[in-house]
Amino acid sequence: MEIAMLLVAVAVTVLAVTAVAERYGLAAPIPLIIVGWAASYVPGVPEIHLEAEVVLLGLLPPLLYAAAMSTSLVDFNANRRPILLLSVGLVAFTTVGVGLVVHAIVPEVGWPGAFAIGAVVAPPDAVAATAIGRRIGLPRRIVTILEGESLLNDATALVGLRTAIAAAGTGITAWEVGSEFVVAALGGVAVGLAVFIVVAAVRKRLEDPLVDTALSLVVPFGAYLAAEEIHASGVISVVVTGLLLGHKAPILQSAQARISERMNWRTIAFVLENTVFLLIGLQARVLIDDVRESPLPTSTIVAVCLATLVAVVVLRMAWVFPARYLLIRPGPDPDTGKPPPWQYTFLIGWAGMRGVVTLAAAFVIPESFEHREVLLMIAFTVVAGTLLGQGMTLGWVARRMRVPSPDPTDDALARATLLQQASKAGNKRLKELEFDDPHDVRALIEQRVEQRNFAAWERLGTAADVESPSALYSRVREEMIQAERARVLEIRSTGSVPSDIVSDVLAMLDIEESMLESADEERANVETSRRSRPAGASCEHLESTPLRDPDGALVCQDCIDAGVQWVSLRMCLDCGKIGCCDSSPLRHATAHFREETHPVMRSVEPGEDWRWCFVHHATG
Repeated sequence: MEIAMLLVAVAVTVLAVTAVAERYGLAAPIPLIIVGWAASYVPGVPEIHLEAEVVLLGLLPPLLYAAAMSTSLVDFNANRRPILLLSVGLVAFTTVGVGLVVHAIVPEVGWPGAFAIGAVVAPPDAVAATAIGRRIGLPRRIVTILEGESLLNDATALVGLRTAIAAAGTGITAWEVGSEFVVAALGGVAVGLAVFIVVAAVRKRLEDPLVDTALSLVVPFGAYLAAEEIHASGVISVVVTGLLLGHKAPILQSAQARISERMNWRTIAFVLENTVFLLIGLQARVLIDDVRESPLPTSTIVAVCLATLVAVVVLRMAWVFPARYLLIRPGPDPDTGKPPPWQYTFLIGWAGMRGVVTLAAAFVIPESFEHREVLLMIAFTVVAGTLLGQGMTLGWVARRMRVPSPDPTDDALARATLLQQASKAGNKRLKELEFDDPHDVRALIEQRVEQRNFAAWERLGTAADVESPSALYSRVREEMIQAERARVLEIRSTGSVPSDIVSDVLAMLDIEESMLESADEERANVETSRRSRPAGASCEHLESTPLRDPDGALVCQDCIDAGVQWVSLRMCLDCGKIGCCDSSPLRHATAHFREETHPVMRSVEPGEDWRWCFVHHATG
């Protein structure tokens, strides 16, 4: 009963603190650590000892799997050089550097102990990097690199830790260190591929989304245990499995299974991520009580803790800049066409927050090591110091350096462009299909596809004080859904309709309402972040067609002549003709292209200058 009450209390605390943090625009990890730290000194709160097995087997596999599934394999591969240099090279560099610092201040710990704590504090945490980076709106390329680094660096650190522990007992050569890492890495990749192949084969034969989702709960633990059983890297195995299954999900799973699995793992990741930070804070009292019994002077303990904290920050900075300019030399960013500025490199260096893996790995250090309690306090100091110091200032640093966040307007433009290309492929396939159509279903399908595309473009081009057709539709339809749901609930109370039928109808209404709410949220984000910065892919027509301003009145004369109202206005950059967008009833801009074949138009709505190529379906 006590354990059950403790679990309930932890869950309630996590939810309450997270809700308050969201309300005040704070990243949840920081207040959770502070609350946990304070709670550890409250009378009656039991001591919580974070066992290494609980974290490395119970928390790490599902957290890594959830992060890997949501990570783009394409983006991961595009940034593989910086990711590998950070996850392997930087971890080894930090392990050696911290080991030298610790041994210099406390030589009593010995070289194995010094390098063990170096390996423990070397890897930044995937949970911390993702939670804080996405919350403050770091550029996507930075977030991708940080996520990729955090997915793989735990494997390097754990191999380094095991090596240091082995060296304390029997001694180990540099050749054995390198060979162990290679075997662990290759073995983890091999097991991850094998698990992916097996799960993919099973999923192709599954029809029940619930069974498919239940299978996904087993996958990370199976991949981790299978790799560890053959002394390979369970971390790499889980990451490889998650990356491949996430990449192939549109092919292997049904739409219902993908939706179910996505929501399932979002919930699991949310609960585990935030619980992890609360547990970190709850360790404070236990660790401080243990370190008080150390024979080392307090001044020495404080010095080694602070020196290690400074070392992990300085060593990361000392690595990322030479690695960028001497080894990586990044190419142009796909969004800007220019190499990423030095500010991106600084932010990657500053975003080195440590997390629960560091604390868990510290508990793996055997009790036979000299001054183990001090090593544990070093790990806690680095975790708390980086999360509170770097985590709390990361957003401020990004703003001071004027590093742009992802622009919702650009995202909406890219989404509309992608939908346009998808619709083109779908319409082509529709024309190829031959079927009896006495009820004019073909026209109905074409109409619904057009309406979907219209709604995407309308989010870009409607003035703030004008309600677009899709916004009006959303507002009216949401009112209707409320009335429909109320009526269904009235009928449910009479018991005249089977309960499972009622549940199906309510689920249909919920899905439709959630789609409308998502569109409303995106529309609001676009409305508050309108800019005139080009985005998206380019093409020869966009590159060769200069931007020009309108010469006359901003009206669609064809719409006026026809007696209809347009939604948004576009202008041909070849002849200056102004026509209405594809969200308007008569689509005069597209009609002008079909008549004159002028390839590029631009938006002439207030505050907009993005362009569109009819030939390549590209934006700029």
